[in-house]
Amino acid sequence: MTAITSTTPTTAAAAAGPLRMVVVVGSNRDGRIGGVVADWFVGQARAGGWEVDVVDLADTPLPAAILPPGTSDAPEVVGLGERLAAADAFAVVTPEYNHSFPAVLKHAIDLFREEWRAKPVAFVSYGGMGGGLRAVEQLRLVFAELHAVSMRDSVSFHGVWSLFDEDGVPVDQAGTNAAAKGMLGQLDWWGRTLREGRAVRPYDV
Repeated sequence: MTAITSTTPTTAAAAAGPLRMVVVVGSNRDGRIGGVVADWFVGQARAGGWEVDVVDLADTPLPAAILPPGTSDAPEVVGLGERLAAADAFAVVTPEYNHSFPAVLKHAIDLFREEWRAKPVAFVSYGGMGGGLRAVEQLRLVFAELHAVSMRDSVSFHGVWSLFDEDGVPVDQAGTNAAAKGMLGQLDWWGRTLREGRAVRPYDV
């Protein structure tokens, strides 16, 4: 007797293959340490089998005007939208400025809508004593409004300026790598599950 399975060719194809992650580096300040944090995390993701596209907002020109999502035909907006739309998952690398996240990051998020929907988002934060966690908690509210799913666990660097050596390697490699592995595991589960779900039934609610 032939076994009956509920996995159709469409869902099987959707679940297979590497996941594509867009890492958004959310600070454009001069002298930032965000690039060091992002480079480390990208290395962890790629070592885990992810396809990674890095969107560094310091190198990504965007229009100054606040435009409704989907209304801009500016090449830089269209190009970024295509990169976000191709992603199965996102990771946001953010500092904490005045108990919140950078304005340039909010602007980049607000330019798009459909590109974020029904996809998972992870957070890597950094700062002083708070480790950027207040920025992350506010970002969770923003992405919930966009119908994205935020990961329960995040990676945070408290007192970040003393946590990396001159080569950009974490001082506590075991602890930081373990934290990244755990969060990436959650992101992998949600990325595959939501990719399969979107292939079977588009999210249009």
